Amino acid sequence: MTDPSHLDGINRVLVTKLRHHGDVLLASPVISVLKRHLPEAEVDALVYRDTQDMLSEHPALSHLHTIPRKASLGEEWRLLNDLRRKNYDLLVHLTRNPRGAWMARLLKPRLAVGENYANKLYRNCFTHLFKRVHGHKRHTVENDLNALRCIGIRVNDEEKELTLVPGIAAQQTAESLLKQLNLKAGSYILIHPTSRWMFKAWREEKVAMLADTLAASGLPLLFTSGPDVREIEMLSRIQTRMTRPVPSLAGQLTLKQLAALIAHARLFIGVDSAPMHMAAALGTPVLALFGPSSDIDWGPWRVSSRVITSAHTCRPCLMAGCGDSRISDCLDSIPVDQVMEAAMELLGAPR
Repeated sequence: MTDPSHLDGINRVLVTKLRHHGDVLLASPVISVLKRHLPEAEVDALVYRDTQDMLSEHPALSHLHTIPRKASLGEEWRLLNDLRRKNYDLLVHLTRNPRGAWMARLLKPRLAVGENYANKLYRNCFTHLFKRVHGHKRHTVENDLNALRCIGIRVNDEEKELTLVPGIAAQQTAESLLKQLNLKAGSYILIHPTSRWMFKAWREEKVAMLADTLAASGLPLLFTSGPDVREIEMLSRIQTRMTRPVPSLAGQLTLKQLAALIAHARLFIGVDSAPMHMAAALGTPVLALFGPSSDIDWGPWRVSSRVITSAHTCRPCLMAGCGDSRISDCLDSIPVDQVMEAAMELLGAPR
């Protein structure tokens, strides 16, 4: 293990996670652990602008830098100047994005941590390299924390919790929406059946059957989805198939507002998606359906949960549906009865 005395005199830390929403949220323990082990240091982060709500208002975070996914040269130059002014002592780069390599070169932190992989030029930019456990054997949270272990920080078990802060404004909006929909906090099941990658979504007719069965049991429901038109249209088709009306806020919520509504839910039902990780971060019990993606790498983290998968020996294949067809047989084959049984088990468990 690296001598932890290398961390003496670390005053400013930059953590970068240039990935999608769920990936960014799963990196939140890295920020918490750094602040606990370096309490006098300022811990900042850099993420893509559209993912900033996953980390904004994190209590251990001093400043959140953002950059568009497709940044102009002017935006890149402004980011570089902003980062240079901070004089970072430690850079923790959690993705293979090449931006981490040039930051390590140009910012010249005393310590720079990056992932160890085949690109020699990339590896040579960092003072320390961390290894991920591949082969669907370790959760993404643990793999991200390896970046701290490789510089001598011992991560305690109680330090690994996700952090997501909806914020006061989103909380107020959520309370207003629940009042309008005549739903009480802690009483409803929030169903978020969509994903940015639709090959991760369960069949629409099965979602409708599940929702009808739950509603027939007297359980209040609420549908949500992301703002993408494909997700909104999917929710509309699901509602058309149903025999009972269920309120929907599909495409109408910010990420913070969605977080506030998830926090008030009795149970979250969804697929491998950012909202599923949000539910885990907020302590809401999770029922998640997994198809081609790995539940070991991406499953609900540290929350009362049930993960439903199929017995297909080819999963997780990490493909965009079978043969990249956008249709996932392993997911489509999951029966409604199995999901309903798991939902009732979670509803009966203490939160």
